[in-house]
Amino acid sequence: MKSRLRYVYDHYRFLILRRTLQLGILLLFFGANAWGWSLLVGDLSSSRILNTVPLADPFAVLQLLLAGGALAGQVLVGALIVLVAYALIGRAFCSWVCPVNLITDLAEWVRRRLGFREPPLMYLNRNLRYVVLVMVLVLSLLLSLPVFEFVSPINAAARGVAFGMGMGWALLLAIFLFDLFVVRHGYCGHICPLGAFYSLTTRFRRVRVRHVKDSCTLCGLCFNACPEPHVLGLVGKHDGTVNNPECTNCFRCVEVCDDDALFVSLSGGWSK
Repeated sequence: MKSRLRYVYDHYRFLILRRTLQLGILLLFFGANAWGWSLLVGDLSSSRILNTVPLADPFAVLQLLLAGGALAGQVLVGALIVLVAYALIGRAFCSWVCPVNLITDLAEWVRRRLGFREPPLMYLNRNLRYVVLVMVLVLSLLLSLPVFEFVSPINAAARGVAFGMGMGWALLLAIFLFDLFVVRHGYCGHICPLGAFYSLTTRFRRVRVRHVKDSCTLCGLCFNACPEPHVLGLVGKHDGTVNNPECTNCFRCVEVCDDDALFVSLSGGWSK
């Protein structure tokens, strides 16, 4: 029994923490709407902790500013709080908070169970997300509308849980099927403009994955587990930290590494 618990801890501790946080946030949003809880009120675009501390999606705020919207001071403060937090800890929103990650990780789990190893049905360059990001910002400016907020599957999931899913389930199902049958990690890893936004704003994060070359046996488990495997370019080559800002700090690579060649580092910087 102890050995089993130890195995679960070694290989799934961060995954369990991530799922607990993701589902816990959704539960708090639902509880605020259904039962009047005040711990976390609102949604992922704009919320308040204990009806006091404002939080706001900085990408949504940027779209609103480009659209010419007049924003309250507390919204700007909330966006700054979130922006600074992720600037320090990295692109953790995508793997620790975003509810769409639950959908795409489920698609990846089903892919593995069904043995889908063949090439994707189409090729998408991972830089496509930056093109989508620019398009969203330009269209927000030209149309005077926060474009992504109207079609965001993130909002569809978070608000759907809190206030009722409506047709949001169709968008989430489409992402699940796209990731399952078309492109592995297709939405989050290739299309989502919010992920691209956080990749650009977390370059100097303090929390990173560190690699020890002499401990690495080149088993490849980290590459297989990582949703952004290109960020692990240093593995097996040299000591250092994963500096690519597209890393989501999900720490799956740390969990699956049986060689203790990867671990979480709080040193930050660009050390080699």
